[in-house]
Amino acid sequence: MTEEKKKTSAEAASLSTRRGFLGKAGIGATAVAAGATTLAAPFVNTRAAAPIKWRLQTYSGAPLGAHVIKPQIEAFNAAANGEMEIELYYADQLVPTADLFRALQTGTLDAVQSDEATMASPVDIAVFGGYFPFAARYSLDVPALFRYYGLKEIWEEAYAEVDNVTWLSTGAWDPLHIFTVNKPIRSLADMKGLRVFGVPTAGKFLSRYGLVPVTIPWDNVEVAMQTGELDGVAWCGFTEAYEVGWADVCKYALSNSVTGAWFGSYFANTKSWKKVPPHLQQLFRCTIDQSHYYRDIWYWGGEAKLRVEGKKMELTSLPANEWAQVVKDSKGFWDEIASSSPRAGKVVAAFKKYAETMEKAGYPYR
Repeated sequence: MTEEKKKTSAEAASLSTRRGFLGKAGIGATAVAAGATTLAAPFVNTRAAAPIKWRLQTYSGAPLGAHVIKPQIEAFNAAANGEMEIELYYADQLVPTADLFRALQTGTLDAVQSDEATMASPVDIAVFGGYFPFAARYSLDVPALFRYYGLKEIWEEAYAEVDNVTWLSTGAWDPLHIFTVNKPIRSLADMKGLRVFGVPTAGKFLSRYGLVPVTIPWDNVEVAMQTGELDGVAWCGFTEAYEVGWADVCKYALSNSVTGAWFGSYFANTKSWKKVPPHLQQLFRCTIDQSHYYRDIWYWGGEAKLRVEGKKMELTSLPANEWAQVVKDSKGFWDEIASSSPRAGKVVAAFKKYAETMEKAGYPYR
């Protein structure tokens, strides 16, 4: 065979090989393309289907809700990319605040942001929701208690016994102060007979000094103080009092704080929660954490700034000996609550262990 024929035969074989490869590659590419279309189909179908719709109601009125939950819901709705949408409702808009738990359980609401005591949650740890006297000194105490001192497991256990309600997360809000319209508090005796809007557990504790807790719709509080129906509020800290307008009505602020942070939680209707795909459940949990982070900074910075620079209210304080008596009384209150159920006893034991640890740790913890 001549060199030319050899060259021609080699080129023909190479050309045949390239054609075979390209043919197979074409088939493979088609198969890959088809496979890609198949894999992508669920995403396309999800976007095309009607989004999951939730209704969530918070304990807070609209001015406060603009900080404690609205940023989270807006972030979730944007990140859900059309797969899910949460409609946000503020205090008493769909159901009265006292009926939040029942509405959640029956499915009227898909989710709730509140504390257990305010929403009348039928669990034996409900008393710890909201402001439990001296349970926390700083906002970081709350997540530390849930993560490292067993409160997360206790809350999960308690709600596992309740039909159709799933507890999701608890975070810290602001400290508790008493703000009054015309009557300053400079001694425990000054509390006697004062009618204040407040959260249940702290109200129960403070009532031993003659304070009268009053429950009315959140949006009616400011008017009630203006008309004299209320003498003040025992509901929040300085940041909220200024944000929602109560500092414009109240002349006095008691600087003594009965506790350093409110225990607030997120709950979901269990049936609604199970219908949400895992990636959106995780997204919702992530935005809850985002909300906890935002609130910690907003409250913490606001409390210090407004106590120092705020001009709307005169600061008062209790005498040192009377304040020491309040702190001492809280220990008896803790023991009283601890005896109410074995699970409540576990929570109080965690509080005591945490307080002991923080005291031993010293600065900057206590």
